[in-house]
Amino acid sequence: MIQEIYIIDNDNELISKLKEIFINENEYNFKSVNTNELNVALRNIPSLIIVDEDAIDVSVVDLCNQVRQNEDNNITPIIVISSNKDRNHRVEVLKTDIEYFIKKPIDDEYLYYTVKNLISLLYKNRIMSPLTGLPGNVQIQAEMKKRLLNNERFAMLYVDLDNFKAYNDVYGFANGDEIIKFTARILSKNIHQIEDSDNFVGHIGGDDFVAIVSPTDYDKVCQQMIIEFDEGAKGFYNDIDVERGVVEVANRKGIIEQFPLTTISIAVVEVDSETYKSTLEIGEIGAQVKHRAKTIMGSTYVINRRKF
Repeated sequence: MIQEIYIIDNDNELISKLKEIFINENEYNFKSVNTNELNVALRNIPSLIIVDEDAIDVSVVDLCNQVRQNEDNNITPIIVISSNKDRNHRVEVLKTDIEYFIKKPIDDEYLYYTVKNLISLLYKNRIMSPLTGLPGNVQIQAEMKKRLLNNERFAMLYVDLDNFKAYNDVYGFANGDEIIKFTARILSKNIHQIEDSDNFVGHIGGDDFVAIVSPTDYDKVCQQMIIEFDEGAKGFYNDIDVERGVVEVANRKGIIEQFPLTTISIAVVEVDSETYKSTLEIGEIGAQVKHRAKTIMGSTYVINRRKF
């Protein structure tokens, strides 16, 4: 996943240095932002913001406070680079909740590892699901909001598993985790095969996933994911359950109930900024479409189409 890093400097000197330092790192995309463009830039919710205090025409404390007061960027890490060596000034800047204050002259190697490690830490601790390694709720919301604010046309794929509780009851949570990881691999493989570098796969939690893609042929993608899931899921059951197509679970009264093998449901919501104004609206429609998908026996997908 490409990490967008915004460099706030009015003379472009720092961004040139960073591009030179990271010349062999394809996963970072550095963008220069003028101070009067900050509000527009924040709509894209960057992975990291680096401020060159010597190259801006506003107070660095005010600028950092402006970023922190932005609801979508209050967890975006900030690095301030400055030639100001006054200790009290550094403390005032750090009080704005920035992560690092780096004094000039810049040590290229020190800056390189500071940027690299900070993004890695943010990704691991705040964004990734520990089970699947996929981005979690914070990044899912950020990705949706970014596309809405930029008036993009895209589609949300809401994915979850049917009869998954019954599987856990029979085979245990450890085996259930393996099916979740299997599902994550199928989604990642198929979504990232679409010829669009901005596609996104996230893990809400449990057996719930989302994918965000640009307008494309969802039918083929959904059909392929279903084929791969239905074939691969059989490997998580014993031969007896596979042959009869059900698992048997005792309810609270001790009565044996039968549940079909776990299948996958996919709800697709086509989104444009004229129809949807918030992530909550998209989520509400997604829940309705997913409900329709789950009323159909077996693995299936339902698309809530919009005319783009």
